[in-house]
Amino acid sequence: MTVGKKDPSVKHRDVVSFQSANSPNKNPVVEIEAQSASEQDMAVSDSWTENLQSSESPADVNLHQSSDAKADVKPKIKQKDGPSTTKHQRISQPRPFDQNSPSFMYTQNELLPEETGQTNLIDPIHEFKVMVNTENATEKEILHKFSFEVFRFAAACMNVRTNGTIHFGVGDTPDHEHGQVVGLKMISRENYIKEFDLSLKKHFEENQSVARACIRPPKFIPVQCLDGTSSNLWVIEVDIVPYYSETQEKLFYISVLKEVEGKKCKSRCLFVRQGANSINVLAEKNPRIFQEKLMAVSVEVQTWASTRKSMEQRRFQKPSQSHQGQRLQQLITLGRDTLEYSLQFLVVTNKCPESELKHLSFLKELKLFAVLDFDPESEVMGTCNFFRKDRHANLHYPRMYNNFENVSTTAGKLDLYKNTSWVFCNGRANEDNENDLPFDPSNWLKKRAGEVSDMINFICNPDILPKDRLVVVFLLHSGITDVFNPLLETFCAIYRKLGGEDNMLCICKDSTVFSQWKEVVGNRCQIDISSRCIYELSLYEVNCTINKVKEPQTRSSQRYLPSTGSSSVLLTKRDEELMTFLDILSESECRNTEIEALESFRDFKTKMEEDFYRGGQVTWWNFYLSEKPGCLPFIKRDKYEELYNLMTPIGGYPSPCIFINLFHHPGCGGTTLAMHVLWNLRKKFRCAVVKNNTAQNSEIAAQVIQLLTYGKDEQSSYTPVLLLVDNWEDVEDLQRCIRQAAHEKKKQDSVLVIILICQRSQFPAASSGNSRIDSVFITYKLSPREQGFFQEKLKELKGQHEKPETFYAFVIMTENFSDSYIENLVCNTLKDLDVSTNVAQLISFLALLNTYINGSCMSLSLCEEFVGIRNALWGKETLWDKMNPYSTLFIGFKVEECGTYQAVRFLHQKIAKHCLQVLTAEHHLKLSEITTNLLHCDLLYKSGMGKDILVQNILSMLITRQKKQLGDDKDTLFSLLVEEMPMAEGEEVLTHAIQRFDRNATMPQALARHFYLKKKDFPSALQWALDAQQKNNNSYIADTLGQVYKSHLKHEIECNEDITPDNLNMYLELASKATKSFKDSQELAKRDEPMDCFEQRSVTRRQQATYNTSGYVGEMDVIMIVFQILEDIPVFSKNDLHQWHKMVQFLRGNLTMDVSHETNCKANDEFIAVLSSHEKFLVSLKPRMKDIFAFFENYFTYLKPRSIERETVEERNKRKVSDLFKKYVKIFCKSGEERETERTKRPIISLQQTVEENRRDLEEKRADTFAGLLQWLNEKNGPQMEDILNKWQFIFENSSRSSSINRVNFILANIVVHCVFPKSTKIISYKDLITLLNEVLQKEGTHSDCTEVYYLAMVLLWPGKDSILENTIFKNICTYVTSTKRSFNRRFSYMSPARSCIAHFYLGKSKDLKRIVHKAKIDQAVGWEKRKNSHQLWQSGAIWREPGVDQLLLRVKGKTENGEIHVHYPGNLRIPVRPVYLGGLRKGYSMEEVSFYLGFTMEGPVAYDLKYTNDP
Repeated sequence: MTVGKKDPSVKHRDVVSFQSANSPNKNPVVEIEAQSASEQDMAVSDSWTENLQSSESPADVNLHQSSDAKADVKPKIKQKDGPSTTKHQRISQPRPFDQNSPSFMYTQNELLPEETGQTNLIDPIHEFKVMVNTENATEKEILHKFSFEVFRFAAACMNVRTNGTIHFGVGDTPDHEHGQVVGLKMISRENYIKEFDLSLKKHFEENQSVARACIRPPKFIPVQCLDGTSSNLWVIEVDIVPYYSETQEKLFYISVLKEVEGKKCKSRCLFVRQGANSINVLAEKNPRIFQEKLMAVSVEVQTWASTRKSMEQRRFQKPSQSHQGQRLQQLITLGRDTLEYSLQFLVVTNKCPESELKHLSFLKELKLFAVLDFDPESEVMGTCNFFRKDRHANLHYPRMYNNFENVSTTAGKLDLYKNTSWVFCNGRANEDNENDLPFDPSNWLKKRAGEVSDMINFICNPDILPKDRLVVVFLLHSGITDVFNPLLETFCAIYRKLGGEDNMLCICKDSTVFSQWKEVVGNRCQIDISSRCIYELSLYEVNCTINKVKEPQTRSSQRYLPSTGSSSVLLTKRDEELMTFLDILSESECRNTEIEALESFRDFKTKMEEDFYRGGQVTWWNFYLSEKPGCLPFIKRDKYEELYNLMTPIGGYPSPCIFINLFHHPGCGGTTLAMHVLWNLRKKFRCAVVKNNTAQNSEIAAQVIQLLTYGKDEQSSYTPVLLLVDNWEDVEDLQRCIRQAAHEKKKQDSVLVIILICQRSQFPAASSGNSRIDSVFITYKLSPREQGFFQEKLKELKGQHEKPETFYAFVIMTENFSDSYIENLVCNTLKDLDVSTNVAQLISFLALLNTYINGSCMSLSLCEEFVGIRNALWGKETLWDKMNPYSTLFIGFKVEECGTYQAVRFLHQKIAKHCLQVLTAEHHLKLSEITTNLLHCDLLYKSGMGKDILVQNILSMLITRQKKQLGDDKDTLFSLLVEEMPMAEGEEVLTHAIQRFDRNATMPQALARHFYLKKKDFPSALQWALDAQQKNNNSYIADTLGQVYKSHLKHEIECNEDITPDNLNMYLELASKATKSFKDSQELAKRDEPMDCFEQRSVTRRQQATYNTSGYVGEMDVIMIVFQILEDIPVFSKNDLHQWHKMVQFLRGNLTMDVSHETNCKANDEFIAVLSSHEKFLVSLKPRMKDIFAFFENYFTYLKPRSIERETVEERNKRKVSDLFKKYVKIFCKSGEERETERTKRPIISLQQTVEENRRDLEEKRADTFAGLLQWLNEKNGPQMEDILNKWQFIFENSSRSSSINRVNFILANIVVHCVFPKSTKIISYKDLITLLNEVLQKEGTHSDCTEVYYLAMVLLWPGKDSILENTIFKNICTYVTSTKRSFNRRFSYMSPARSCIAHFYLGKSKDLKRIVHKAKIDQAVGWEKRKNSHQLWQSGAIWREPGVDQLLLRVKGKTENGEIHVHYPGNLRIPVRPVYLGGLRKGYSMEEVSFYLGFTMEGPVAYDLKYTNDP
């Protein structure tokens, strides 16, 4: 604080004044002159205007007002509406009296209750002071005045024996509301304390020990702004507690200094409280009245002391016994014994004081789904900052939960379930975006309450968080008195969504906060929230109680990863949480856990073994427990050594990324074998299992590299990662992503990543033999050696478990997968089954699902509801009791795919299959009957956890075809379930499925295929295909419609040996309809339609992204069929060359049907009439074939596959197109006579003919298109490129019509010449290119399909140091980037799902055209030796770490926002950039600063070599 000098012209006037609630509005100088000499004795240094209100204007005296301090400390906070003196209605309670409340704080402009006079002596009286006139005061004077006001008030309270509090920083009228919290700037807390101690001795002298016992040291209460941010202002308070034991019947005088004739002398004062004022009894001038008053006080003090003693005794009562600890345990666990892992927590909190943060460690132990934080400074200095020191949380805003189309999309993008979402419900104080800054309550209600309400509706959706597993915790660190408080509004929104308070727990800081909370909740919701509140426990007690009831940890307290040189590194919990897609196996897995030290470990061990040997998924605990003394080792399968040796070859590894396949029958122990190898290699490799099959491969690759480099600096070697992926179809893309990421850390002769791929197959041996990479397989057959091990293990289990005979999955393997054993087991178990019961129906549903969809399941809660169990959490009956004795065939397990929940399935797929056979054979239930019942059960399709997966599995069971290339045992036309039904029953089931999934188009599509493939009922097939098209007109359904017409056409041709005019007419009509449908399929494919549902596998399998080209192939097939038909009709005999030539000319459109044929044959006339009626269609066929071939040329040429391995699959497609092209050439390209004839007959060349001649020359050089010109970047022939530029300049200057594409190609030709031949004199200047580009942009606007012009705008107009202000055109760069993306999506996005765009130019460090860097120049910046492997450098991303590249390219800075990158430039430019490597962006939409190299593609700017600025 800056303190000015005193004004020498004012000698007897206070330099510092206090505004007091009990002081009249008088002129301070006049008032001082009217004071008596006795009153002047109270003066300190100069005269003081005690209890007077200053007459100066607020602008002169209010140095401590909040607006000034706030402007100094938080310049980015949005200005509040109106001045600080505006009337406020928000009432705040004072700090709890005589308590240490480090978490307490005041809010600026809230009102404290009015000052009071003496009441019952125990309830404290209050006096408010606000410091003014401090401009010319010294620090000493301010502190001196503070201490005098404190001890004057304290002496008055002590004499009348009443508790009291004096508040500094609380204002009064007229400049403030009465009791308005204003706040003071803090000089020095230490100086206040020091002055307090020194002055206490001086004022109380011989009574200083009593005074020190009754007067509490000053308490400094922080003042926050209305929006919740810090203000750097304080309220200073002093409590007075005159206990009878200290004060007895004494009177307490205080000594003050007075100045008489320049000399200082002591004067005594006796203060007492009179109403709301403190008066000095010794100030009375009249001797008689003086004596009367002194005598009266001497008598009254006896009464005051007696009353005080009585009140203290009355108030001292033994507190009632509290049971809030027990209540806390019940509420936090939802009535369970422990804090189970399955519980999900939603925490709502306001600002927590820094001193209390250490008591919030229990938050780190809860499974926090989301935290709704109303503290805008939480990330910097609050709860969020405390939490993120040890745990990871994604930082979100409420609006981010309302930006996506559906629940699953939002959950995936925000990384829900994987990491805690920390939602700033009132913005963040350190945010740049004004829309995300904190609001005061009034503005919050108007501008942000709707977003929070929508977010709560999303989070509390049963598909996201089931109510029976949800606990909503309100952490209230400060009181809430406003009925429109944002946190209270949030409570009401949750209360409405959950239908009550049953899932809520309110933890209040103290009883005062609870009382306020109870009142406002009662007023708003008309409920008594007391039974859901904890308010008698300190936060420390709450923390300890919750930590006490948590489940014992089953993971090692310290998890280590192997490192180089037999060393280890510690994997922290926070860092492990960042790798959301990986289940990491540590060196110390299962060791030093809490559970192993408890008596309950025996039960835990028994359960882990029972779950596994009954048929559950193997866990790391199973391997750990088998290594315990007295236990048999875990069984090593015969293929163990072979697999182990492939991972640890003696001769080393051929490449830094190794792939190994493990093919296995479902349920034969393939995944267990893979995990067994990982377990034994956990100290040699960094082992992990991919646990999210829906994640992007690029994201998985990024986390694999994060695991690889964890705890490592740039060293010579890394400890390799051993990664297990289960049932992964998109292996090639995963391989590409990991190789690209791994190459960045490649070291000589070292392996970095080994990927073990477990693949289920019906023919493991054949799949292994056909595999291109190293592979191992296991089947449903044990060797004699393995059978011996299993028999020995079964004996051990019989000695340790009660019912090992029910370990059916293990016994099945022991019996060598004997079908007779399984059949006897199922028959004996189900012999008394009553198929009319709900239990039997549930068994039939699970049997059906587990038979046809391996790994499918139903949620436990759904099964319980199905069989009639209600409130299973609080009751005693379980599903296993209800299903007894059939429950031994099933197992419960945990699912973590989309949230965490318990699920149920059969122990083994073979058991499910035989169970289904028993149901159909013994109990006479048809497959169609079971399936129909499954489709008619409404309960299965209501909202709940796991519903989406269940519905997807049902759909897959009904429509997914079998394919040998995917490991199935045969190729099928329909799903295996439908194939195994009689035709009529299959038709009936599909019909019922259409009724169930009435909005789903795949069901009528399947029924259409049933009719045209099986029944040859084309009218019915057409009906259902059209029905599917009405529901969802995607490319696959349009293709099905085309296949109906095409199949009908082929069927009619096969049925009719001869072609008649009527047949020809029918053929051409069907062909016309077929081609139209295939054209529709082509257009619909451009809209990024999802994969054909008939190609979808189980939801547990990862699939490749593809683009549907079947519409193009189907149209070519139909056109070729039409050509074959025309060859066989009499008028176009393929044996007559003359007629053949006429047919070709007719199809080219050079001859009409009437002119091409003159005949007197009536039959031929009829054919000609038919052909004439379809002439328009027939003439269109040749151009259509040419267009389709052009499409495939673009598809194969201008976009690259995302995986090199897919080029093999693409080659097959190329061959098919090539074969059709050969047939096309055979028909239409007999000779080249026409071109020669045209040249000899050409007249004198005109200007326009010269233009066309130049175009043909450019076409010959493949430089007539934008893409063709880009190809010349790879050529080194500068003179030829100059010639191309000249030709484009001639076309541009002399073309008869102004064409944007001519100008665009001319501009690009200049850029290309500059890149390949920079010394050329033909290149026009950068400024002229900008002018020309501007003309094109003005003509095309911002919504053109001319993507090329926006591409050039990006390349030429990207902001530089001096380009922003030169021309308005530069300021529109954001618009052009947006236009580029939109235009690209309209034209080319249909080619992108499995392919990626190529960046031809990059942003360099120079200016103008010199800053445009092309790929060849980057290659030249690499050393000669490395240049030989430049393709590998580009593919892996290692090119960006070359020193020469860093010198050539400019590194751009940006910020990640909502899963995107934005680059900020002066002039309020905010340009979006897409990362070329999606895995480079962290999950969860975390907002952080990044840097990268910039490339330009036809899709927009892309970021290469993305780095987070704040990463070490």
